[in-house]
Amino acid sequence: MGRKNFGAKPLSYPQPVWIIATYDENGVPNAMNAAWGGISEEKEISVCLSPGHKTCLNFAKTGAFTVSMADAAHVAACDYVGISTGNKTEDKFARAGFTATKSELVNAPIINELAVCLECRVISYDTESCILRGEIVNVSVDESAMTDGKVDVAKVAPICFDPFNRAYHVLGEKVGDAWGSGKPLL
Repeated sequence: MGRKNFGAKPLSYPQPVWIIATYDENGVPNAMNAAWGGISEEKEISVCLSPGHKTCLNFAKTGAFTVSMADAAHVAACDYVGISTGNKTEDKFARAGFTATKSELVNAPIINELAVCLECRVISYDTESCILRGEIVNVSVDESAMTDGKVDVAKVAPICFDPFNRAYHVLGEKVGDAWGSGKPLL
């Protein structure tokens, strides 16, 4: 058996399904789906967003955004905010079935329906590279996604994007312990 080459493409596992939420100048929430991002420093997140998004116009004005983890229970809503544009659909957030609570720490909406949320302040946005860098000010988790005071990945049921097959998959099966499973090899 050999290997198949796919060429230079943005294909990797896992890719997050992050829902980036912002307020517009009138305090109306907007959300979009983003998969190209990750933690880039201890308290920093980086996301690749092309400048034409309503989200980019919003955080340029407010200086803030939130990043919620998409989950299995809301896969249709999370996909919808990725295929619909806030530039043309004024009620996109509500149409997705989302409701918001304003973050107490940044000028951005927390999506009530999604359990895990990173509340971020804009550090920088480069329209050439499309890289948004945000300072993670707080991570909030709905208590419904916790067991005995700890975040329960099975209750969160986060999803990831499969770019090879244009699909979403739920995460949750534990296969080892970080900083532990490799110790026998030391």
